Amino acid sequence: MKDMISKITERCVTALSLVICPLALGLVLVGCSSPQVPASYKDGKALPDIYPDYVGVTVPVNMAPLHFQLMPVNAQTEVVTRFHCGEEEIVCGGRQAMPSVSDWQRLVAAALKGDASQTKKPMPITVEVFENKTDGWVRHKPFQVNVSPDSIDSWLSYRLISPSYVAFEELTINQRCLENFDERVIYNNMLCSEEAEGQCINCHSYQKGNPNRMQFHARLNHGGTLINYDGKLRKVNLKTDSTLSAGVYPAWHPTLPFIAYSTNITRQMFHTLDINKVEVFDTQSDLILYDLERNEVINVENSPQEFEVFPTWSPDGRWLYYCAAHFEQQDTVKFEAELIRRYQDLKYCIYRKPFDPDKRTFGPSEMVFDAASQGLSATLPRISPDGRWLMLSVGSWGCFHIWHRDADLWIGDVATMEMHPWKEVNSTHTEAYHTWSSNGRWIVFSSRRDDGNFTRPFFAHVDKDGHATKPFELPTDNPDRHRQLLKSYNIPEFMLGPVTISPQSFADALKGEPSQATFVSK
Repeated sequence: MKDMISKITERCVTALSLVICPLALGLVLVGCSSPQVPASYKDGKALPDIYPDYVGVTVPVNMAPLHFQLMPVNAQTEVVTRFHCGEEEIVCGGRQAMPSVSDWQRLVAAALKGDASQTKKPMPITVEVFENKTDGWVRHKPFQVNVSPDSIDSWLSYRLISPSYVAFEELTINQRCLENFDERVIYNNMLCSEEAEGQCINCHSYQKGNPNRMQFHARLNHGGTLINYDGKLRKVNLKTDSTLSAGVYPAWHPTLPFIAYSTNITRQMFHTLDINKVEVFDTQSDLILYDLERNEVINVENSPQEFEVFPTWSPDGRWLYYCAAHFEQQDTVKFEAELIRRYQDLKYCIYRKPFDPDKRTFGPSEMVFDAASQGLSATLPRISPDGRWLMLSVGSWGCFHIWHRDADLWIGDVATMEMHPWKEVNSTHTEAYHTWSSNGRWIVFSSRRDDGNFTRPFFAHVDKDGHATKPFELPTDNPDRHRQLLKSYNIPEFMLGPVTISPQSFADALKGEPSQATFVSK
């Protein structure tokens, strides 16, 4: 009896034997009790309204199944969804189509086999959504999902944070396996929050996606920079008498035990009329380099009229890229008051400095992208692993583009530095934090395109010529999860595997006394 109930209630089944049905002029399920594709139906002219929007996307060969729901989610009509490619088929019943991981893998394998006449080109997965309306079954216009043989890094980490301006205590760094729906907490800052003494964690980063070489920073209670280097945890105080602050916005050297940081004095203000409700800006910011082995800090750039921020390394580790905005005081009021009044004058350009790893020295700076001359501000430079492409977030002003609705991703060839908006991936809302996969074939970025309020990770495939496919949202086990989760995803970072140190071990290390870094003058 239990086996019978299990078969009746099963929502997704795979059909291995298929026949041609003259009524439906297509494939139908054979020898299966539930669910079933309707034997007859009318063809609709419109694509189904589904969330997340997976219509026409390209996914990695090793990505978790695409789960989606037909909108509106609370409608009462009966729905059947069929995924098929070659001789493989998945049929799901209900408004939520949720193939299992194993069934999805079989479908992807069929797609990679390709057409018999074009064996080198994967076949698309065809998706048909059938809905039983008042006048009978209707098949919405079918759509396709393309499968790329280019794999994606298997893990992603991010902060989950409420989209407010002051709430930070209920904050975690999470990691998610992209090949299934396994999600774990790396660290929860409530572990170090004590009554009125709260903690805020930020800026998690890895050396080339290595989960055993990780760092993140904690502010306020038990503050300090926590570094995991090959399983050894250390807490470091990077604030010295010669630096503005502890290290912010880290960038690991690709191969050596160096981390570049900015040091910042950051403020925020609020708008009453502007659609961008909050403005985050620096009153001072410099660049430093931290040597893990020597526990030493050196200045990289600290011009008083330049605001330097967001360092990043070239793949060969020979260049340090960063953003900088030039600002000169023009009034007799306090400097910070003038900054607030002239916040739209802060326009960042992209610079780089050559680096000699043997001497730990940097050469002179050179501007590589003059965004300010176009009346724009460019931040978060990220270079593809092959060294060819530079990806940026570009807005009208400032460097904290996650709060700016006009922020878009731009891309350009490193050889020419001819930058342009990346129209294939942009939306009418914010596109901000972004990074490359280890093979350079995928990007992940934060976007608020769903509702304008919550940032969520989106992925896109990038070919050798810098062309991107339609972005798709991080798949979830429950396709309604993101609409119910009142948290923003912050700083999505690719990882080659999971972090294995427990949250409590991180908390214990943070509660210890930090090692004081030594400042070394040039």
